[in-house]
Amino acid sequence: MGVKVSLTISGLARLFGDDLAGVLDVARAADEAGIHQLVLPDHLAIGNRTDRYPFGKFPYPPEEPWLEPLTTLAAFAAVTENIRLGTGIYIAPLRPVLVVAKTVATLDVLSRGRLDLGLGTGWQPEEFIEPLAPFVGRTARTDDMIRALRKLWSEAPPVSFTSPSVNFENLWCEPRPVQAEGIPLWFGGGPTLATARRIAELGTGWLPVGVMQISELVKGIELLREAFVIEGRDPTTLGVRAGLPAVTTDSGMFDLTATLAPLPALADVGVTTVSLALGRFLKNRTDINPFLRDLGAAFN
Repeated sequence: MGVKVSLTISGLARLFGDDLAGVLDVARAADEAGIHQLVLPDHLAIGNRTDRYPFGKFPYPPEEPWLEPLTTLAAFAAVTENIRLGTGIYIAPLRPVLVVAKTVATLDVLSRGRLDLGLGTGWQPEEFIEPLAPFVGRTARTDDMIRALRKLWSEAPPVSFTSPSVNFENLWCEPRPVQAEGIPLWFGGGPTLATARRIAELGTGWLPVGVMQISELVKGIELLREAFVIEGRDPTTLGVRAGLPAVTTDSGMFDLTATLAPLPALADVGVTTVSLALGRFLKNRTDINPFLRDLGAAFN
């Protein structure tokens, strides 16, 4: 089947309370269990209008803590050896281009090439407080940023770049990433033509938002494969990391067998990685290690 498993670390308040550094223990245990990837979500701040979340009910209250993802993934890199480290998603237009270029490349170097960068444009206007990084226009700025990052990371310096929102001349931005094919860039979004075109031009894979029905995944994957062909790319190289809803028993216990039952159908339509959100279904911190061992065994 070949489907890999990714784990998003969220729900920090309930699982870790005042000891958020406990996520490092999760990283070690996930690495030892053979989990393919650890992912961190991203919010610099949250306003009280979580009702504006466009993908259903926002799963956490405004006071929920969100660790800065690249900082935390750097700590993960120090305590793990094999597991890949990802963002899901990193809100790129909140940050300056050179800060992203330097931080991401540094993390790739320190992790010895284990970084996957999942990117998005954000959904909450209250988070965009910087005058030079407004909410309006963030998608176009993000595309300009990604094109600039690719040049900084891949071309022999000095590097120059010109676009409507990002411009520079004759820069060295060292070190550059160590992954031979560059850092894999994954884009969040719905099953739309705009998402497909963006990924085909700039990215490696698709991060469907939320838990989509099979029909929606099929639509998005078909659009992506067509866009890959138009860009002259091999559609079989497309990556798709889809959310997998956790199934619980009548007593509220996590049911791994039932949760993984959709895997063959997802693989058949082109999903390459399934993702579980840690904070959505485990009752407390003591459940984490047994869950990781069972999950790793199911995929190895």
